[in-house]
Amino acid sequence: MSVADAVREKTQKSNTNFYYSFLFLPEEKRRAMFTVYSFCRHTDDLVDEIPDAGEARRALDDWRRQLDACYQGEASDPILIGLQKVNQRFHLPREYFHLLIDGCEMDLVLKRYPTFEDLKKYCYHVASVVGLICIEIFGYRSETAKDYAVNLGMALQLTNIMRDVGEDARNGRIYLPAEDLERFGYSEDDLMKETYSPNFVELMKYQEQRASGFYAEAARLYERRDHPFLFPAEIMGKIYHSLLRRIAAADYNVYETRVRVPNPVKMAIALRIWMTARLQGALSWS
Repeated sequence: MSVADAVREKTQKSNTNFYYSFLFLPEEKRRAMFTVYSFCRHTDDLVDEIPDAGEARRALDDWRRQLDACYQGEASDPILIGLQKVNQRFHLPREYFHLLIDGCEMDLVLKRYPTFEDLKKYCYHVASVVGLICIEIFGYRSETAKDYAVNLGMALQLTNIMRDVGEDARNGRIYLPAEDLERFGYSEDDLMKETYSPNFVELMKYQEQRASGFYAEAARLYERRDHPFLFPAEIMGKIYHSLLRRIAAADYNVYETRVRVPNPVKMAIALRIWMTARLQGALSWS
């Protein structure tokens, strides 16, 4: 079993959002996506599972060197051997993967973000860049597809940050910008103690409005002629947008429970978007 196949099996069993997004891709593209997901997962694990920051940074440096060897046709790591094969078909830009590694490395050195502009840079590296990689596999026709991927990646990451704010704080990381905490009178100590208060609700409502703005911008940039190709990204976007609405419906109380989108709802979203893509694809080629 290849690394990508193992990741696919693990992802299917866990019913992650990624599983529903990749479910209806043609086999070649689906396998490519699980290979890219393997790369992303491993890079993240180098940061999260190596307790010593210095050792983690050395591991990331070695991973960069192995990535460069992959692009020179000399891959030795199983994940990168798979990526080397994917690149023979899809020609994924090397710099995207380096930017992703740089983004994961930020978690070793940055535990706080003074402003949203600081956070935006992080979100671009760990989420928008992944979107840019994905659309090279999915395919696209429009000139706005890359900007769409960047904005959708921002929206997804901001939604993740809202959902995981308590868990991240327990791990010593606060992604909510310090300027926002100050604006709404909610301190780091309040966050660490998971204090649910009117101030927290207003703080989170503000984060929701910001994330919604990126979803709206992604929707504005999305062109119908791309739908037969980019429908997996739309599945992911709709699932996460549903998650954002559920967080709001729970009055932003993400401390007491982890807000989720039920699997039947995910499947319904995926089926609806895929069926629309099939119809549009058939019409576009008729």
